[in-house]
Amino acid sequence: MTVVGQHTPVPFLDLRQPHAALESELVDAFRRALHSAQFVGGPEVSAFENEFAAFVGTEAAVAVNSGTDALRFAYQALGVQPGDEVLTVPNTFIATTEALSQAGAAIRFVDVRDATLTIDPDAVAAAVGPRTVGIVPVHLYGQMADMDPLLEVAARRGLWIVEDAAQAHGARDKGRRAGTLGELGAFSFYPGKNLGACGEGGAVSGRSGVVLETVRRLREHGQSSKYVHEVEGYNGRMHAIQAAFLRIKLPYLEGWNASRRRAALLYRQALADVAEIRLPVEAPGATPVYHLFVIRAQRRDELQAFLSKRGIGTGLHYPVPLHLQTAYRHLALGRGAFPVTERAAAEVLSLPMYPELTADQIGVVADAIRAFYK
Repeated sequence: MTVVGQHTPVPFLDLRQPHAALESELVDAFRRALHSAQFVGGPEVSAFENEFAAFVGTEAAVAVNSGTDALRFAYQALGVQPGDEVLTVPNTFIATTEALSQAGAAIRFVDVRDATLTIDPDAVAAAVGPRTVGIVPVHLYGQMADMDPLLEVAARRGLWIVEDAAQAHGARDKGRRAGTLGELGAFSFYPGKNLGACGEGGAVSGRSGVVLETVRRLREHGQSSKYVHEVEGYNGRMHAIQAAFLRIKLPYLEGWNASRRRAALLYRQALADVAEIRLPVEAPGATPVYHLFVIRAQRRDELQAFLSKRGIGTGLHYPVPLHLQTAYRHLALGRGAFPVTERAAAEVLSLPMYPELTADQIGVVADAIRAFYK
């Protein structure tokens, strides 16, 4: 084992190692696409859709150009109309909500649970109103939201659920995979995700063939067949080369997720005695996939600067809640509207996390955090 020195840099994310290991397969896939001249859609995309649906555990999946497209098309396929209200959280990336606005929905934020920072089902139940049509739980940092009470509220009030599973490829809640519990699940294959393309990509998973067929039409300019347009749609198709890359990577995903869980366990052991931080909480029955390892730290900004000086990369997910963003000023939601989210935004710090992260590197990060607080 290579011993890592105290000030050896530890990147926040390393995309070079996995691609170097798969280089020959990825290059062969590129050559196949080049020689076939099938660059958009086609058999590579269809095969990936089948393989990803089997991985998730749904009847089908539809590959699209990005995770944002996956969300937008999911909302539209479920029939969102102008004025419809959809409940979700301000503790997420803006793709969750901008896709709602683009689909014509009105956004209604609810707060998150303090322990997991995922959507609070009690807040959801209290927020349902006469215009509410759906709920979008965000499976955050690789851990699923608490789905059972959300499913109960949805069934009782006649609401749909779209799972934002962009950070949760392979995560489970009581044995059930992300993307199988709502009407639809939306995934992102942005390069840094647990399953990442070499560019953009996304997918919608679901149970209803009719709804998924609507997603297919939306991604193809509304076409039911060539030059026959049932509705106006979008250019939201997945590139064949990205599908080929994702097919190569998918068989490795379970192993990569297991490596992330091992890294998370090492972090927990190494940081258990640091009183100034809160470690991530795994909900009962949850099997997270640790897309991110997010601590909550006292003097967060000073700690981040300290780690940066030692060459340790970190991230902030997310430092400004959506309800306080200029883009949502029209909602007139000031500070104090969602206290759990706002408190977390000042404390969260994402530590290095990727499958190839070594025990020595984790030790360097933990020693640096301990040194800061001492």
